[in-house]
Amino acid sequence: MSGRHFRDYHLLLDEHSEQIFAMTDEIAERARKIGGTTLHSISDITRHQRLKDNNDEVASPKDMLAELCTDSQQLTRSLRSTHEVCEQHNDVATASLIENWIDETERRTWFLSEIVRDL
Repeated sequence: MSGRHFRDYHLLLDEHSEQIFAMTDEIAERARKIGGTTLHSISDITRHQRLKDNNDEVASPKDMLAELCTDSQQLTRSLRSTHEVCEQHNDVATASLIENWIDETERRTWFLSEIVRDL
């Protein structure tokens, strides 16, 4: 990404990535606590990947942030679906974590949508 808002976008994306990385650690810990397994290799990640990779060498800030906004909306839908599964299995602890992640993801989506709207 480049342009006159580079620093602001860079800091925003750093903040978002820290939140998402923290979620992945909690997801792995929760999966292990309930007897599940975690992702264990690049090929395993690829098999479970839901969002499409973007390997474009160059993307405008608007395109990049719009794509991230769309991906965040998809993440919210996936989290809501997973929350329903947790409720069906009375997994209150995981459902509680997911509720926080939904809130964080919706906040990120909101920020991104507001930025993209004005670009």
